[in-house]
Amino acid sequence: MDRVAGKVAIVTGAASGMGKADAKLLAAQGARVVVTDLNESDGQAVADAIGAEAVFMRLDVADEDNWRAVVGATMERFGKLDILVNNAGMIALGSVVDTDLETWRKIHAVNNDGVFLGCKHAIPAMTQSGGGSIINMSSVAAIHGQSFVAAYSASKGAVRALTKSVAMHCKEQKNGIRCNSVHPDGVKTPMVVKVATGRDTATAQEIEEVGKFGNMCEPEEIANLVLYLASDESSFVTGAEMVIDNGSTITPPLGV
Repeated sequence: MDRVAGKVAIVTGAASGMGKADAKLLAAQGARVVVTDLNESDGQAVADAIGAEAVFMRLDVADEDNWRAVVGATMERFGKLDILVNNAGMIALGSVVDTDLETWRKIHAVNNDGVFLGCKHAIPAMTQSGGGSIINMSSVAAIHGQSFVAAYSASKGAVRALTKSVAMHCKEQKNGIRCNSVHPDGVKTPMVVKVATGRDTATAQEIEEVGKFGNMCEPEEIANLVLYLASDESSFVTGAEMVIDNGSTITPPLGV
């Protein structure tokens, strides 16, 4: 029950879905967790539910000043930073022809700029702390592409590549920091309902119903992998693409 005991973690997009599951499991396994999100009410509720080992901080991942403030406040409050889970992300339906430039830029601001800024500002803090683990949430869309979410696929491909660049930088600097990417297929979160239906919001029942028709897993299953990467159990794992997709990336398309 103490796989990350004594460690301090920042989790982005932690008000719901995978980020919420990550924050809860890391705290249950001994970490002190900074729950971050733009959704202040739900983010605070997650921190309150975890208890004394968690604190909520508002974070717009595409805003560099926000990142400076959150990392600085984390260091001031807890004295160190060991784990960063770059989980915050967004998605929009649309092929490369259907996607407008404004949507493209918005998706990349969150999914790419957010991960870049998180890594950029976490690395000095982790170096000061003696090392750490950065976990970047990518997608199977970064591996085999998905035509109906062109901007999302491209953004997650960039996360995949950036992760390797960060891992090599940290290895060369010998700062004790590891960086890996996680590539889920469908996960039962509000985002999957948006993909399946085009709606922005969903009830728990709707999420469960949509999950019955696809290659879906529970957010907690992703959190188990995040916990492994955050812990010292994965001390020799860096620059890796951790695929968690029930074999979808090795399954031939229908009709082939």
